[in-house]
Amino acid sequence: MTITILITLCGLLLIAYIFDLTSSRTKIPSVLLLLLLGWLVRQVSLLMEMEIPDLSVFLPFLGTVGLILIVLEGALELDFNKYKKTVIVKSFLVAFIPMMLLAFGLAFMFHYFDPNASFKECLTNAIPFSVISSSVAISSVKNLTASDSEFIIYESSFSDIMGVLFFNFVTRNSVINVHSVGHFTLQILIIAAISFVATIGLSYLLSKIEHPIKFVPIILLVILIYAISEIYHLPALVFILLFGLVLGNIDELKQFKWIQMLRPRELNKEVKKFKELTAEVTFLIRALFFLLFGYLMNKSEILNPETVIWALAIAASIFIIRGILLKFVKFHLPPILFIAPRGLITILLFVSIPPAQALSFVNTSLLIQIIILTALVMMIGLMFSKKNTTSEDKEVKLPDIQPEVNPLP
Repeated sequence: MTITILITLCGLLLIAYIFDLTSSRTKIPSVLLLLLLGWLVRQVSLLMEMEIPDLSVFLPFLGTVGLILIVLEGALELDFNKYKKTVIVKSFLVAFIPMMLLAFGLAFMFHYFDPNASFKECLTNAIPFSVISSSVAISSVKNLTASDSEFIIYESSFSDIMGVLFFNFVTRNSVINVHSVGHFTLQILIIAAISFVATIGLSYLLSKIEHPIKFVPIILLVILIYAISEIYHLPALVFILLFGLVLGNIDELKQFKWIQMLRPRELNKEVKKFKELTAEVTFLIRALFFLLFGYLMNKSEILNPETVIWALAIAASIFIIRGILLKFVKFHLPPILFIAPRGLITILLFVSIPPAQALSFVNTSLLIQIIILTALVMMIGLMFSKKNTTSEDKEVKLPDIQPEVNPLP
């Protein structure tokens, strides 16, 4: 039995790797293929009458670890310098404003159809559908131009972090008022201070440890600090973001004395290796998460006619609001317009909704249908996009090599 499970798991992960390799050519989001593969495994196991224990308990665990690694991977890729100011501002606005409009708009709709539910409960149920999944978006833009890929990396990373912070703020405060906002602000300041100290410590370890095994302990420490921060209800993703940003922007921080103490030249070499390991572990966790979620799906949930209208309305709202904001910030629409998938973050927030605040019509069927619809829209949009090197790409790339012309001694 153990050997069978081992062979099956390795085979599924290798297939997931093939999906990831071919997604840029086929334009089919790997999340759709992983969900389908997981669902097929479920059908085969039922057909063969195999006794498989309840695996749903592993979904929140994989989702949390996946969230940490995905945000860390995205933060490591974010390049913050004066040449990126325009794309950073635009991506932040396109991530933040549609999320707020969609969350509050859906909350009003939910409250209209269920007047007995409080607006806060409706908002809690609406937020998961308002967040772009970076785990799906970033892995699907490898074939786009450099400027488009960069925009999606910034936007989806911002969306993940702000979405989780917004969700935690709403669910952890029984009453939303000036006092709760002040308390939340204080929590952010506390975690920022902790993040600064922890980042220096972890960066120091990364540059000093000479043992062959150094990156796994760093990742474990990052997850440990996140978990402890969550116990005390601190916005732990702020730490993940700041840690990733510092490591990913060592060259931009060389003027600070505390960075000089970390031996930035040597640290940069270790950060490159750390990025590679983080990307591989993230792929592993993400693949397992979507395979498991696909395995747990039922055919009746996918084809549930009672939620189809809701799913179509929400999906349409996502792209209408997105199109208006992209037009407002003067960013070209295709193919960026179509890349607003829902995925791991949506699922993780959905399963984190307190049972007492859950709405009956906001169910697993609606979740699955929205994930599939947004992935299909993204797939169709990517199929009609071509990778062209534009003048905009050249403008983005050229300034980035400037700091390397005259490196600090």
